[in-house]
Amino acid sequence: MWTASWLLALQMTVALEPTTRPKVTAQEVARGRTLFETQCAYCHGADGGGGRGANLARATLRHAPTDDALFRVVNRGIPGTDMPGNAMSARETWQVVAFVRSLGQVKREPLPGDAAGGARVYEAVGCAACHTIRGRGGPLGPDLTDIGARSSPAYIRRSIVDPQAEVPSGFKQVRAVTGEGRRITGVVVNEDTFSIQFRDTGGSLYSYFKEELAELATDRSATMPSFRDRLEPAALDDLVAYLVSLEGTR
Repeated sequence: MWTASWLLALQMTVALEPTTRPKVTAQEVARGRTLFETQCAYCHGADGGGGRGANLARATLRHAPTDDALFRVVNRGIPGTDMPGNAMSARETWQVVAFVRSLGQVKREPLPGDAAGGARVYEAVGCAACHTIRGRGGPLGPDLTDIGARSSPAYIRRSIVDPQAEVPSGFKQVRAVTGEGRRITGVVVNEDTFSIQFRDTGGSLYSYFKEELAELATDRSATMPSFRDRLEPAALDDLVAYLVSLEGTR
């Protein structure tokens, strides 16, 4: 006999196709908000402004240009990313779609700061040593080419002044000592039970069996320093404005 947990697991593996969309009403949007707050807000923020997940408070969503596409993203997730699928019904999925679409209609307050000045701040404080924009920069931090499409201004600001608050997945630090006594620090690229691959501060890639290393330590602390006391408030505003302006290729 099928157990309830087995049936739930089976349900979560069955992707739904978009059905006829119910009429969008205030009640449908309100129900979508409730579902969003329980299922999506942890990554996307309560107002959809982004964080670990993409900024959804936008008129156009890159991965979901149509409502049917958004239905599929909500239901199935996006392979190769941290966006998972879910076990909501078709009706519930449409309710979330209705709420997410409503987010793009909310007028946003203009940001303080000047994006052009922020580009100069970005270069002056050495952000490009670790971060990449359109293929140029260092490999140790997240690619920022489309950071403005992925994260809210508040999340970007918090990442600058308190980078330890939330380290992006895939950027775990590593400190290793080889059998010959060479010390290497960097960021983990891949790791399993027996081996580890990582990239050092100069961008060189290393691969070792763990038993070959005299010492090996990894942790989830951020390699990025805090800029809380390194930037004047106006310069911080400019830097945030610049990063928010980076939306990648549409």
